[in-house]
Amino acid sequence: MTGLAWATLGTPVGRLSVGCSPAGVRQVRFGAPPRSASLAGAAPAARELGQAALAQLTGYFSGQRRCFEVPIDWSGMSQLQQQVLTVLFDTVGHGETVSYGELARRVPSVRRTADVPARVIGQIMGSNPIPVIVPCHRVVATGGLGGYSGGQGLEVKRWLLVFEGALPPTLDWELAGLPA
Repeated sequence: MTGLAWATLGTPVGRLSVGCSPAGVRQVRFGAPPRSASLAGAAPAARELGQAALAQLTGYFSGQRRCFEVPIDWSGMSQLQQQVLTVLFDTVGHGETVSYGELARRVPSVRRTADVPARVIGQIMGSNPIPVIVPCHRVVATGGLGGYSGGQGLEVKRWLLVFEGALPPTLDWELAGLPA
């Protein structure tokens, strides 16, 4: 992770750390940046993108932003992961959900090969290095929420979907966020 500029933000779903290269956001982590993170090796362009990403995340969590326009650095991902996450980023908007199977059908290279099952899409969602900005929380199972590996797991996914209006709030849901 050397060379990435890291910035952090407190959010209703916990602390988020954003790692940027000069090309764009390369990683969003729940919690602190990696121990090896250092601003010393980060290019000024990466630091500027990190601040832009934080501003957009702040806007998102305040309800003022519905999509992210900060550049994404897709490097370091497999070709299939890049294709699937790009289709997700481009086609599933704020307040929408898509099933794992439907997302697979939207990816041209996956559509041509019937041997990529929905569980592979689930694995790609679980390894998404840029959660929230690349909205893997919007991908759900046909009969329920499916899984989520970020933060406090499924509760983060549920909170984000309620916040975006894709799910109705439960009686104990609070805009302030998840209990600590």
